[in-house]
Amino acid sequence: MSETNQHHISAWKVILVIVLIVATVAGIGILGYFPRKEREAAANAAAREERDTLPRVLSAKVKQAPADVEVALPGTISAVSEASIYARAAGYVKKRYVDIGDRVKEGQLLAEIEAPELDQQVAQAKAAFSQSQQQIAQTRASLLQAQSQRDLAKITSERYAGLVAKGAVARQDADVQAATWKTSEAVVAAQEANVRAAEENVRQAQANLDRVTALQDYKSVRAPMAGIVTARNIDVGSLISASGAGQGVSANPSAAGGASGNELFRLAQTRTVRILESVPQSSAGSIVAGMKTEVTLVEFPNRKFEGKVVRSSNSLDPGSRTMLVEVQVANADGKLMPGMYAEVRFRNHRDTPPFLVPGDSVIGGTTGTRVAILEDAPGGQPGAKKIRLQAVQLGRDYGAQTEIIGGLTGNEIVVVNPGDDVREGAIVLADPQKGAGK
Repeated sequence: MSETNQHHISAWKVILVIVLIVATVAGIGILGYFPRKEREAAANAAAREERDTLPRVLSAKVKQAPADVEVALPGTISAVSEASIYARAAGYVKKRYVDIGDRVKEGQLLAEIEAPELDQQVAQAKAAFSQSQQQIAQTRASLLQAQSQRDLAKITSERYAGLVAKGAVARQDADVQAATWKTSEAVVAAQEANVRAAEENVRQAQANLDRVTALQDYKSVRAPMAGIVTARNIDVGSLISASGAGQGVSANPSAAGGASGNELFRLAQTRTVRILESVPQSSAGSIVAGMKTEVTLVEFPNRKFEGKVVRSSNSLDPGSRTMLVEVQVANADGKLMPGMYAEVRFRNHRDTPPFLVPGDSVIGGTTGTRVAILEDAPGGQPGAKKIRLQAVQLGRDYGAQTEIIGGLTGNEIVVVNPGDDVREGAIVLADPQKGAGK
């Protein structure tokens, strides 16, 4: 064989060896790739299985409540002033001039009472007064007579004293006249006392006459103030008891007390009405006298009445933790009637507004009120969160949202509607609640 053929054969051998080596390496690589691919697929499947087995919860970002809020509280309208009218004179109703619903002025005559016994007392008082005046006239006349006799006795005694000095009469006669003078002075003093007693009798009789005359004036029942008659419990012929209450059939069955022992009339001032509200502690500090309010009623859906805070108790009821506030509303047209249900809105400004969380995120229990906060879970799978239960202090409850006045900083994310899987230290996956802030 020639040298050229040997060289050609050797080259093909080298190429063949290289091809065999490459094929071997490729085969080895292919054989190692598939097991590794299977292992990666298994690991990914295990990771997906682990991720899918973590409980999923809804989450919401803690928000800050607005500084200006409205507090709506229900209340009942009542008259700003109301008076139950009783009689001071016992007897029978002679005339009645008003009925329920009538508007009256101050001092207007409402009814007249026939009281013959009282009229007789007035006549007796007048007679007693006249008699006392006659007695004082008699005692004054007696006093004048006693004074005259005293003066005469004095002059006579002085004359006898002069005659004794001249020896014209006996000393005993002079002593008798002196004693008569002293007796006359005692009689004058007694008559002066009788005059003073008679004057006291006159004043007493005058006072008694004034008293029964004033009571006689009460036979005319008059309105103590301007207002509207809201109850009438008497009619003509009704008996008025000694306590001044009507004992006829009530013309207003809803009046307290039934048909016996009621007031004659009840008056209410309704040109201004008032509403008493129990304001919760969280809003009590912002309520001040003169504060404007908005009053609405279902009966007037398109009208808002302006009210004003006129006073408050400035103290909280320990039982309900509320402060009593009086709101007055002008009622010139009489649309607002006592007993109507109304809603009062207070506009409240807070310098430090609280935080808001969904109402379903609050967890109650024997350990207190808490919320579940989501924190990053270090070393865990992507998206995993760790649960931390945080004690909080609640403010007002708006239903869908609840105020938190203590326990949060405002940067937290809380779990909405937490279930049994939400517990301290639990790992969960969080999905943002639709419509919740992020």
